[in-house]
Amino acid sequence: MRCSISRIDLKYLGLTILGLMAGPTALWAAPADPVAGATVFKKCIACHSTDLSGRSGVGPNLRGVVGRPAAKVPGFSYSPAMTASKLVWNEKTLSRFLASPRQAVPGTRMTFAGLPNPQDQANVIAFLKQTAAKK
Repeated sequence: MRCSISRIDLKYLGLTILGLMAGPTALWAAPADPVAGATVFKKCIACHSTDLSGRSGVGPNLRGVVGRPAAKVPGFSYSPAMTASKLVWNEKTLSRFLASPRQAVPGTRMTFAGLPNPQDQANVIAFLKQTAAKK
């Protein structure tokens, strides 16, 4: 008895398996949307702002945060954990932190539980990138 699976069938099977291993968000994630991110960011405005003044509130001002080292807003008092984290805020580190701040930086003073939805994280990051470009 011979198996009649073609090379093309094996190729698509392999790609399907790789896609499933990457997880469902990798297969069907929508592009990051800064407008949707602005809406999600409303959960953050009790403590953070992105205004041009650079003024911080309970949390640091987040204008220009993407690409910036953690704990570097002048005049803001960070937790020792955040200061020692040596993080640079890029898409990967921001996404991990937004998902669960206390898990990403144990000892952080940030009390927000996090944004568990990867699409919300991507949208907020897109919004934060956009605010840095606006002068």
